Amino acid sequence: MSFIWSSLLVLLLCIPLLALLYLRIQKRKRDAAAQYGGFGALRDSSGGAGTRRQLPAILFLAAISILVLSLARPQAPISLPRVEGTVILTFDVSGSMAADDLKPNRMEAAKAAALDFVDNQPASVNIGVVAFSDGGITVQSPSHERADVVDTIERLVPRRGTSLGNGILVALNTIVVDAGDPPFLSASNISDQTQPELGSVAVGWYPSSAIVLLSDGENNQEPDPLLATDLAADFGVRIYTVGIGTAEGADLTADGFTVHSQLDEPMLQTIAESTGGIYYNAGNEKELQRIYSDLQPKLTVRSEKMEITSILSALGILLFLVGGAFSLLWFGRVL
Repeated sequence: MSFIWSSLLVLLLCIPLLALLYLRIQKRKRDAAAQYGGFGALRDSSGGAGTRRQLPAILFLAAISILVLSLARPQAPISLPRVEGTVILTFDVSGSMAADDLKPNRMEAAKAAALDFVDNQPASVNIGVVAFSDGGITVQSPSHERADVVDTIERLVPRRGTSLGNGILVALNTIVVDAGDPPFLSASNISDQTQPELGSVAVGWYPSSAIVLLSDGENNQEPDPLLATDLAADFGVRIYTVGIGTAEGADLTADGFTVHSQLDEPMLQTIAESTGGIYYNAGNEKELQRIYSDLQPKLTVRSEKMEITSILSALGILLFLVGGAFSLLWFGRVL
């Protein structure tokens, strides 16, 4: 248990003083009764009635102690079941996404599929956005604010090379941080020249999280996407892949060179199957709509700190009432 206003706990020092004051008053009463031959003192010393006489006072002191604790605004970790989920939309924004084998081009087709996905998600699902080309960056942390997610998606444009591995790693890192755990990646170890030390990463468990990877599947940069996929499987994160493009592909011209780019379905299928996810083809609208039913939020139990001031206050008041009731019932007065 922790306290928001812990400085008020110093008031608990008053409780022993109240106890001593009560004992002193009772002693003076007994001395007076003995001096004048009061039979009440003799009856109290016999056992039963004396114990009853002290019980209301004990209840009152306990009630005061609990109310002082409530003044300090206590917090306690409480495990609460809730239906929730986190989905990271991971966009391939490499140069090949400018290909026009899907109209008007792959990038716009991916954005349209993602926007439709966002519209169909329940409010309990947090949605974040990661964009990757030869590196990967989190452009929108997981949020319930759909307008922010939509604005982020609409700003995406094609850039340079492709590193599926970096895209997956950054999406995983975003999930880990959103869950309140320390990140395993920093900007310094995400590059086209550096292979992250995946073996040194502490394995966690994030079954209510998923990655939706929208890409043409072409990879030409480190790290190996299958190594990143294995890490996602260790984390319990499913990857649902959405193939953007066609098997026939299209020609792209960049810096005076013409290259042919086509959808690499086997790579995307392997990534999905290795993590328990599913592959979808963006060119098949009926198949793509299945993702809305496949990606359902899960019932999870999460420990959260909750303020329990009202609970302790109610308990303190209850003890006051019980103590007062006993005192009135047995002695016809409150203490």
